[in-house]
Amino acid sequence: MGNDLAAFAKENGVKYFMISYTDLFSGQRAKLVPAQAIADMQKDGAGFAGFATWLDLTPAHPDMLAVPDPDSVIQLPWKPEVAWVAANCIMDDKDVDQAPRNTLKRLIAEAASDGMHVKTGVEAEFFLISPDGKTISDEYDTASKPCYDQQAVMRRYDVIAEICDHMLALGWGAYQNDHEDANGQFEMNWAFDDALPTADKHSFFKFMVKSIAEKHGLRATFMPKPFQGLTGNGCHAHISVWDKSGKTNVFADNSMELGLSAKGRNFLGGIMKHASALAAITNPTVNSYKRINAPRTISGATWAPNTVTWTGNNRTHMVRVPGPGRFELRLPDGAANPYLLQAVIIAAGLDGIRSKADPGRRYDNDMYQNGHTVKGAPKLPLNLLDALREFDKDKSLKAALGEEFSSAYLKLKHQEWNSYASHFTQWERDHTLDI
Repeated sequence: MGNDLAAFAKENGVKYFMISYTDLFSGQRAKLVPAQAIADMQKDGAGFAGFATWLDLTPAHPDMLAVPDPDSVIQLPWKPEVAWVAANCIMDDKDVDQAPRNTLKRLIAEAASDGMHVKTGVEAEFFLISPDGKTISDEYDTASKPCYDQQAVMRRYDVIAEICDHMLALGWGAYQNDHEDANGQFEMNWAFDDALPTADKHSFFKFMVKSIAEKHGLRATFMPKPFQGLTGNGCHAHISVWDKSGKTNVFADNSMELGLSAKGRNFLGGIMKHASALAAITNPTVNSYKRINAPRTISGATWAPNTVTWTGNNRTHMVRVPGPGRFELRLPDGAANPYLLQAVIIAAGLDGIRSKADPGRRYDNDMYQNGHTVKGAPKLPLNLLDALREFDKDKSLKAALGEEFSSAYLKLKHQEWNSYASHFTQWERDHTLDI
């Protein structure tokens, strides 16, 4: 990709750029900048009042400047006169350390200094729902086991095919789409990549899916558990580490158990070691814990973990190793911040490698049927407050992610929890009014 956004605009007929950044609560913030002004914006950044978004800043802070990264530019396939470009946030000529993309970039650089090149893929699940958000959008999608339902996916062909066509045109290596385990739920897969491009694509994917759904008179949601009794939206991450050249997978070793090298086991050990604290980032909302601590769904399984365990090719555990040289973290959900998800994986994994962490015993049981027989494995947090407390206690993970980021995140997420805890609900009236 060229480094000159003005030239990109001229070559591709772009009239406007969306200079975009993602805040601590995964809100995507943007300014729409005419192509005639993009040269100055590329140099100096677009000005934002940081306090007006979910960052730990005050109205007295100076302008926060979002400086576009030209390597991330994506021309909107459904509106080609507009291009989206991810931005890095600076203030007073310094990086805003709490900004999610900056946090990820720092950890990528730290991994690179240790000769490690982290590559990931994500499986972003979503529901297509009614515009008011109250029901799924397809009244005929009622099967008790709707996963891979070909009639249901074809009834939403126009939406899914349009999104997939766009991913193919963008060169993402889209390779499959399916109806997922909940009524009204879908998953679309594209090729894995370096951690930063994966995060940028993940961020853009959410924007694109919502935009195309709206174009078709529908609404898309990545909410972890939008409907009681149905499987929630996961965002599984597939993780591997490569050498400095990016050509040799250092997680792969066919002489080792499951084809996972000693370094891969140590990285996994870091994930296991920090799992309970990790949840504050990978499962960042009150609603997240309705997914990972859910009773059995209509389909028969939640497909979400509630215990810190790992396995081979078995989907009932928090981590599975489906094949040599990589593993799948099944903990994250649809609310996970695309940049913080990658950052916390790298932070935990680097700590695991440096401390030669042991992932512990491998389990091969069906956790949904026999999880009660597993003794000694930690349970994942029951709610957001428990997860925030675990994160706050995990001093090494907080330090790896950065003290400014960790402090800001904890402060704002505790405010969110307090807002939830002070909210009066119909459940309280139903169960307490006549006591």
